[in-house]
Amino acid sequence: MRLVQKKREIPRNKKEEVEELERLFKEYPVLAVIDASSLSATLLQKVKYFLKKKYGDSIVIKSTKNNLLVLAAKLAGIKGAEDLESKIKGQKIFIFSKLNPFILYSQVTKIKLPAPAKAGMKVEKEIAVEPMDTKLPPGPLLSAFGKLRIPTKVQGGTIWIAKRTVLAKPGDVITEDLASMLQRLGIYPAEEGISIEFALDNGVILGAQQLKIDVEQYAVQLAQAFSMAIGFASEIAYPEPDVLKLSIAKAFRKALAVATETAFVTPETAEAIISAALKRANAIVLAMGEKAKELGIEAVAPVAVAAAPATQPAAEQKPKEEKKEEKAEEEEKKELSEEELSSGLGALFGP
Repeated sequence: MRLVQKKREIPRNKKEEVEELERLFKEYPVLAVIDASSLSATLLQKVKYFLKKKYGDSIVIKSTKNNLLVLAAKLAGIKGAEDLESKIKGQKIFIFSKLNPFILYSQVTKIKLPAPAKAGMKVEKEIAVEPMDTKLPPGPLLSAFGKLRIPTKVQGGTIWIAKRTVLAKPGDVITEDLASMLQRLGIYPAEEGISIEFALDNGVILGAQQLKIDVEQYAVQLAQAFSMAIGFASEIAYPEPDVLKLSIAKAFRKALAVATETAFVTPETAEAIISAALKRANAIVLAMGEKAKELGIEAVAPVAVAAAPATQPAAEQKPKEEKKEEKAEEEEKKELSEEELSSGLGALFGP
């Protein structure tokens, strides 16, 4: 008698599930994986509502078996499908997305719900109770309030908190008694949120730390990169209007520096050349110290080069006689300045 092993048939519902997942893999380039072991149904519903309202069909959230998801990824020819098999363990929720994985991460992780405090939890913000009717009946609970030093009074058959009381400050650790009391009072100082474990984007697996971007730091880095790019572009005179303005200004400054160094006199360089010469002369006088005083050599005051006067309107022009007198005074001042400069340099370098 010959035994024939009957081929195991895959249930129709599983086939349809795999086909659906395969379609999603082909249509959505990004897969995000969420740990669902401690995920509340309320939070998951809020996440689904938020993403559906904001992104519509760009995002699909699926709850399915891990082995079916991996099989669908392989059938769809997804790069990194083998890595999924080793990384997906335990109860998971899957997000298929057309969004950039970094945007998806920031949008999902910012959704939070109030959560009850747990014993051992470290307090981040001050926890306080205000004067109110707790709606709790008096009895053994009064001792619990007293243990936490919450002033109370019994009024109308219920416990009232008499005055505002701070129960915990930032850095404190929640005790079991405090956690129980906060829950009784309906105070939820913690937050519950979703954390994406990793995302698969075109065959590349990105962990949570890689997906988390500090927006402010990123903006600073972007500004630094832009500044460096502009500096490099202006240095090579990249032919772009805004860059060329910087390149021309930089070229002018360099040309002015070279002309000043070589004492090439033009209306634009005269003041800089004289100023540079005086600085050098004064530096020599300073280096000579007491010897300069013995020789009667003193530092020379800087000489200001007057700017060319602007043309005045006809109504504001002065009479020719006044102009001649002012011109003579200016020439006299200029001669005196040149004499001072000449005497100063002569005293420094000798006749």
